Amino acid sequence: MSRSNLSSYLALAQHCADAARHVILPYFRQSLTILSKEDDSPVTRADREAEAAMRAILEEHTPHHAILGEEAGASGALGKDWLWVLDPIDGTRSFVTGRPSFTTLVSLFHEGRPVLGLIDQPVTNERWLGLVGEPSRYIAPHLPGTIGTRQDVPLREAELSCTAPEIFRPVQFQQFQRLQKKVRRTSWGGDAYAYGLLALGQIDLIAEDTLKPWDWGPLSPIITGAGGSLTDWSGTPLTLESEGAILACANATLRDEAIQALSS
Repeated sequence: MSRSNLSSYLALAQHCADAARHVILPYFRQSLTILSKEDDSPVTRADREAEAAMRAILEEHTPHHAILGEEAGASGALGKDWLWVLDPIDGTRSFVTGRPSFTTLVSLFHEGRPVLGLIDQPVTNERWLGLVGEPSRYIAPHLPGTIGTRQDVPLREAELSCTAPEIFRPVQFQQFQRLQKKVRRTSWGGDAYAYGLLALGQIDLIAEDTLKPWDWGPLSPIITGAGGSLTDWSGTPLTLESEGAILACANATLRDEAIQALSS
């Protein structure tokens, strides 16, 4: 896994995000048929067409890599060293209700761990980029923001965020509520966009449950490259086999305090 290869793959990931933008933006705040998947989450033509556009690019440029997408599932041999993981619209509920907090997510796993991550918000023209071992980048021509998590915030002063209480299993929600009691305040909503805000130092702590690899894969290199961490609730690094309880923290002290609160 050379640094030059990773840089070329990051350029390819941006090409995918550009293609997804081209598909998604004409559908935003337009009349769309909204279908429900087996888990009752919504899906639209925009989701499926955006993923198809990204898959076509990856199949052309990296035919030897496997692909796992939220909408179309797996293609290629998932046991291979390289795996692209795609979520064309993370936050479809936000998308179908006209809120510009949905994102397109692209990640690349090598030997089961994410080494490249991209978060893209098409409407606000924001993009976060992360490569393992490198500082993350934030590209936003019209909005302020600087990469870097807050390194001095303790748990009692932390801004906690979560997409929605409905994503928790019952036991995990009880643990989350214990964590809530230890922080300054909790905000709801945001999906993957909230993790981008954590990388900018606007949010300090995110605890969520039942996330899939396409939900968290891109976040790990971005959060880590901004000075934070992304683990499970016990502090263990995430892999494709992780059960979906995700903890993003701005700094190591905050992570240790949050893990203690969740497990107490």
